[in-house]
Amino acid sequence: MAAAATARIRAAVVGTGAIVTGSHLPALRDHSDRVDLVAAVDVAADRLDAFRATAAEGGIFAVTGYPDVAAMLEAERPDLVLIGTPPSLHREQTVAALKAGAWVLCEKPLCLTLAEYDEIAEAEQEAGGPYASVVFQHRYGSGAVHARELLAEGALGQPLVAHCQTTWHRDTAYYAVPWRGRWETEGGGPSMGHGIHQMDLLLHLLGDWTEIRGMAGRLIHEVESEDVSTALVRFANGAMATVVNSVLSPDEVSRIRIDCADATVELTHLYGHRNDDWVYTPAPHVRDEPDRQQRWRTPAADLPSSHGAQLSVLLDAMREGVRPPGSGQDARRTLEFIAALYKAAFTGQPVRAGEIVPGDPYYDAMHGNHPEWAPKAATATTKES
Repeated sequence: MAAAATARIRAAVVGTGAIVTGSHLPALRDHSDRVDLVAAVDVAADRLDAFRATAAEGGIFAVTGYPDVAAMLEAERPDLVLIGTPPSLHREQTVAALKAGAWVLCEKPLCLTLAEYDEIAEAEQEAGGPYASVVFQHRYGSGAVHARELLAEGALGQPLVAHCQTTWHRDTAYYAVPWRGRWETEGGGPSMGHGIHQMDLLLHLLGDWTEIRGMAGRLIHEVESEDVSTALVRFANGAMATVVNSVLSPDEVSRIRIDCADATVELTHLYGHRNDDWVYTPAPHVRDEPDRQQRWRTPAADLPSSHGAQLSVLLDAMREGVRPPGSGQDARRTLEFIAALYKAAFTGQPVRAGEIVPGDPYYDAMHGNHPEWAPKAATATTKES
């Protein structure tokens, strides 16, 4: 737990593309009173040089560049590594950072399968201290924190019906990037790469799920994975939900709606939310209780969901030497949910929480080696074995 006792955190970024430059770097700047960004890794020298120049603006960070992760970890021994590379690299880079004694904040998905997630958990245990967190920034906006508190304390009544929607639009040019749309490099379609944020927030608000039924389609794009998925979900608290993930939708929106016995809470946004994006509608029998409604609508402050909001919580956990939110079983639940969605969609059968274990094909691959969905190489291997 050496990092927790350090006065200032020494951080490094792996990958210097749009997500790191546009989201992680501003977050690090916002917390420059606690963090020094000392290193960056990228295989593209020109991109790395551009990032270092941007990071140096204002004299805030002096960043040393490295062409590979191993060299950076050996030379710098950072306390924290922030990973923003393509998904297929996440597991290897996360494990390497943990073994070097660094905490990790990695872009979603943390890895491509439940098997890979359990490898990361094993590396955490062997490292004996640092933890790996996944970027689920929508949990950390004040509106989400407030809604979760209200639901947890029963202030809205029993949760009954929910809807989770990520209906975005991605064109053919988007999938021209070689690693997109492929199981081996992206891990899945909009269920894995886009809707994961709203589904994680839904689980964060409603808690454990128990059963899922699903459908998936490849309606427009010529990709290995799906371009649309839907699901019906039952939660441990009895609530039932619908889920829609799409990259086919011209009118883009991200939405969560939860109908409780006493009120409906609804979040409508696209890539991030503020307090004003959350709406509480009272049930008829509580419309004459203004004090109660005022409690619903007044979070302590207006903190937008962002990488900076999540980084603040992670830095607090590092200081205290405790497991941060968005790691361990907390984050694994979301990945298991997505694996179960795929299994339910591809097999046409309901899937229950805890069902996908070692030996299940969906434990080792989100496509489960299904003949209609797995890459041809994977199905050929299955036939030969």
